[in-house]
Amino acid sequence: MILNKKKKVILITGSSSGIGFGLAKKFHDKGNIVLLCSKNIKKLKTASKSLNNSFYVNADLTKKDQIKKALKKIKSKFKKIDILICNYGNSNFKKNNYDLKHAFENNFFSTINTINFSIPLLRKSNSKIVCISSICGIESISGAPIGYSLAKSAVNNFVKLISKDLAQNNILINCIAPGNILFKGSTWERKLKKNKSKIKRYIDENVPLKKFGSINEIFYLCNYLCSEQNFSTGSTFVLDGGQTKKFI
Repeated sequence: MILNKKKKVILITGSSSGIGFGLAKKFHDKGNIVLLCSKNIKKLKTASKSLNNSFYVNADLTKKDQIKKALKKIKSKFKKIDILICNYGNSNFKKNNYDLKHAFENNFFSTINTINFSIPLLRKSNSKIVCISSICGIESISGAPIGYSLAKSAVNNFVKLISKDLAQNNILINCIAPGNILFKGSTWERKLKKNKSKIKRYIDENVPLKKFGSINEIFYLCNYLCSEQNFSTGSTFVLDGGQTKKFI
């Protein structure tokens, strides 16, 4: 699927590595103008260089002033944002289990503040917002951090609740809730190296398709949700190989 014939200005948070960088590369390869965002300046510069020196903003999205500063730079350079992909998050177990403040600052408020402060840049175009959430916000997943799960659930519900208001400005917002995604440098890659048989058994027992997902699947869905063909807003799309069991 082609996003459209014109280049889109796409801001992707948490895009110096992992899923965020994977999405950035794929949208960049499609000929779009990709804006990188991360608080890790070293990784950010490396990511930018690998994407033909793509524009980037260095910001800690848990701090409102840094979000505003980053968006001010983007407005000065590009005037608008066509697509906002909120990918930034922190899934570290120890930091996101019982420390609800940390969990919500990094996995909820970082997202909604970025969205709210970006609206003035999004209003003048047929814009799209996609939040990368998690199946941990869909139902109770064994071993998932409690705070992280609560924060992701809040993101999913925020998207539903805000979608009606945003639609009045022709802004569509949706969520993607991935399950077990394997990529270079991921937690799952480390776990596989440590105990491959244990992880394989976990996937076989919990995921009907008996395999990991990839950044490719996330991109394909994200690409559709950001396209002119999209007729969805306020929805959360699950990509988990059949792992979750809820009917809706």
